[in-house]
Amino acid sequence: MTQLFAPITFRGLEVANRIWLAPMCQYSCEAEDGMPGTWHLVHLGARAQGGFGLILTEASAVVPEGRISPQDAGIWNDDQAAAWSEVVDFVHSQGSAIGVQLAHAGRKASTYRPFDGNPRGSVPEAEGGWPTLGASAIAYPGYAEPSEMTSEDIAEVVEAFAAAAVRAVDAGFDLVELHAAHGYLLHSFLSPLSNERSDEYGGDLAGRSRLLVETYQAVRAAVGEQVPVFVRLSASEWQEGGFDIAEAVEVSRDLHARGVDLVDVSSGGNVPVKVPVGPGYQVPLSAAIHAEGVPTGTVGLITDPEQAETILGTDQADAIFLARVALREPSWPQRAAHDLGVEPGPYPTQYTRGAW
Repeated sequence: MTQLFAPITFRGLEVANRIWLAPMCQYSCEAEDGMPGTWHLVHLGARAQGGFGLILTEASAVVPEGRISPQDAGIWNDDQAAAWSEVVDFVHSQGSAIGVQLAHAGRKASTYRPFDGNPRGSVPEAEGGWPTLGASAIAYPGYAEPSEMTSEDIAEVVEAFAAAAVRAVDAGFDLVELHAAHGYLLHSFLSPLSNERSDEYGGDLAGRSRLLVETYQAVRAAVGEQVPVFVRLSASEWQEGGFDIAEAVEVSRDLHARGVDLVDVSSGGNVPVKVPVGPGYQVPLSAAIHAEGVPTGTVGLITDPEQAETILGTDQADAIFLARVALREPSWPQRAAHDLGVEPGPYPTQYTRGAW
């Protein structure tokens, strides 16, 4: 048995292997109502058929104004949750677990979806956009300036995350992940580059991480002790003076002590920078957090089964999130099993003639 295909358990949820689908925005709610549809069913369902042990949805907004684009998915109402339940049921039928990534885009909300031919930047209200909120009134370069959140705004967002988590569990999701990466709302509070507040939500790391901690605590109280909760962090902003790996390690230790089950380690997104991208370029960030006894998942140009196996075998992460390679190859886990000489796990009977 390779480590890549070894099961892992969180609070009673057994995930069949360590090959997981990373959250990837699809920008495909064409009615601009946050409702997942056929695209989401086929996109996520195909990866469940392909053997991914855990499927994570795209960032799903907890309030309408928390969407990155007007075409983003949401889970701020019961109709959306009911639509997600159809995706959940199919994923479960293929033997995979599924989690929802709960999100609020903050100052990076109300933007054009990044499809070819579209403008870049903020969508004007006349075209379906909306005013944005942020930790401070500091715009992401090229976007509209957000309003600094009041204490009432903050309380409402925390409540919205908790309510969305309850909807997710009721819809059948196995776990929830809080999106605190890539410059979106929770990350923007963590970073001194976007948070210049002078109240209890700014200043030192304890202040800047307060919103994330309060959001986690509210979600945990809402879903109970049996539901795993993950947090996605940008463990480096690749920018001097920004949220860095030392602070990410400290925040991760604190979150784990409070009951967070896994930190999904990514990087960047809060300020435009040139990231030193290369195969496995974010793995050292995961390794630094994992060395503190915190379960982690790692992501970022991991494309080869042997590469993924080595990351796990050298204790740099507990799981591998795949993104772009999973778009190219929905059955990557089944090919990886063949390449590593192990049984791939459940294989759709309809597809056995195409097995490696």
